[in-house]
Amino acid sequence: MSQDTTSSPQTTTFGEAAIGRYLEDLAAKIPAPGGGAVAALHAAQGAALVAMVARYTTRAKDADNRPVIDRIIAAADAARERALALAEADAAAFTAVGAAYKLPKSTDTETAARTEAITAALLQAARVPAAVVAEADEILSLATDLLPIGNPNVVTDIGAAADAARAAATSSQLNIAINVASLHEDHGAEFAPALRTIEEIVARADALHADVVAAITS
Repeated sequence: MSQDTTSSPQTTTFGEAAIGRYLEDLAAKIPAPGGGAVAALHAAQGAALVAMVARYTTRAKDADNRPVIDRIIAAADAARERALALAEADAAAFTAVGAAYKLPKSTDTETAARTEAITAALLQAARVPAAVVAEADEILSLATDLLPIGNPNVVTDIGAAADAARAAATSSQLNIAINVASLHEDHGAEFAPALRTIEEIVARADALHADVVAAITS
C-alpha cells in the first residue's frame, strides 16, 4: 500500500491498526507515531506476554497458585490497555507540541500565549512517557512474580516481557529528556522520580532476563 508522506497521522487507534499499517505509518514522514508510541507499545507487548504466560499457568497442577495467577492476568490485561491508550496519548501530545510552536508571535500578547502553550504541550509530552515508565515498572513486577510459578514451557516469554518492559522504560527516558530539556529547569523536578525508576527497571529487567536464561540452561 502506498503511503502519502504529506498526509496526517492515521485515525485508526493503535488497538485497531494492523501491524503492517502501523509500521508503514511509523516509517513514513509524518509527525506521529514515533519513538514515544513505540515505547508505549513495548509496554503493551510486555503486558500481553505476561498475561499469556499466566494463562498457560492455569493447569490442574497450578491450582494452589490460581489466586496469584488470576491477579497477574487481570493486572497485565489492564496494563496492556493503559499502554495502548498511552500510545494514542503520545501521538496527540507530539502533535500538540508542533501546533504550539506554530502559534503566532507578532505581538507581546501572542508571544506570551505561545510560550504558555509550548510549556503546557511540552509538559504533557514528558508526562506521557513518564506514565509509560510506571506501566513498565508494574509489568516487570508482574513478570518477576510470575517467574517462580509460571508454566516452564513458556518461561522464555517472561524474559521477553522483561526485555519489553526495559525497552519501554529506556525509550521513554529519551522522550522525557528531550521535552524536559526545552522546559524551564523548575519543571524538571517533576520527572526525577520517573528517571530514577528507569535506572531501577534496567537493573531489575537485566536480572530477570538472567534468571530466565538460568532457568532454561540449568
